Amino acid sequence: MVANRKGKAVAGPVPELSDRARHLLRVLIEKYVEEGEPVGSRTLARQSGMKLSPATIRNVMADLEELGLVRSPHTSAGRVPTIQGYRFFVDSLIEVQPLDEQAIEALQEQLDVDVASSDTRRIVEAASKLLSSLTRCAGVVTMPRHLHAPLRHIDFLPLSENRVLVITVIDEKEVQNRIIRTRRRYGERELQAAANYLNSHFVGKDIQQVREELIREMQRARDDMDSLMREAISLAREAITPDDSGEDLALSGETRLMSFQELSDIEKLRSLFEAFNEKRDILHLLDQCANAEGVQIFIGEESGYEPLGECSVISAPYRAGNRVLGVVGVIGPTRVPYERIIPIVDATSRILGNVLNPSRQAP
Repeated sequence: MVANRKGKAVAGPVPELSDRARHLLRVLIEKYVEEGEPVGSRTLARQSGMKLSPATIRNVMADLEELGLVRSPHTSAGRVPTIQGYRFFVDSLIEVQPLDEQAIEALQEQLDVDVASSDTRRIVEAASKLLSSLTRCAGVVTMPRHLHAPLRHIDFLPLSENRVLVITVIDEKEVQNRIIRTRRRYGERELQAAANYLNSHFVGKDIQQVREELIREMQRARDDMDSLMREAISLAREAITPDDSGEDLALSGETRLMSFQELSDIEKLRSLFEAFNEKRDILHLLDQCANAEGVQIFIGEESGYEPLGECSVISAPYRAGNRVLGVVGVIGPTRVPYERIIPIVDATSRILGNVLNPSRQAP
């Protein structure tokens, strides 16, 4: 089910651990994930099911600490996992089981909404809220990017303050609405003329091809283009260029992260919520997962994005057939229950791809 769970590589070789050390590390991480408190040797002795003295366990913990897999907070004699410890846990110690058919059907029921109306944003937002509700973390889903789907129709409607509503129909079924800001105010007739020009020249070509042709057109000498062509091509480039503002990302449940003690520091929260508000870097991070096979995980600093240094991102691409449309994901603290969240993200990605696939194949 999960073909690739690894995010950015952690420096250093993977440590070789004895079966005893592996078992104790797993028990420690599971206990810490459950309670969020440093785990002491006596607790490990009780929870491990192994007939080991606290002294023996302390020796094993000292070895794990030397390997960089656990650490001792200054305020406690117990230990907590490090980023490297979580990575070893995710890659080597857990066995993820896919959701059963009943759980899949329940997810399908909750997500299969408004398909007939082709309201993609509403479906994507529903997926984001569903992920947040099921995991008690923040749910994130990128809007579909139909680079290789054909453009069927484009319309422009004037709004106030030099804004234009762009309505595009893609691949027979997909309807996308987007608001762009323009250099000047356009009248309804101008926008209709621009739409007519674009519909006569670009309909039937895939989005990637349209973008490439628009770039070539804009590079032509302006003397070779009349005013209508220049305005139409300028509007079209704005309309189908990937959006870095965060509008292409649905985010839900950010405030749930305030309940985790390790994220409750006011400076950490301010930095995290600024990142959520900005969205751009989170969108870029998720875009890195678009070509992954299965679920991909970034733990703490592995994301390369400082505000997520205390967080884990668990993500998976969603597809229509063999075509990647976008990415679904969950953002939570590093001590998230990985075994439970990984199959939820995996199943949601497959169901969302099915919901947004015109052929409506079974997940």
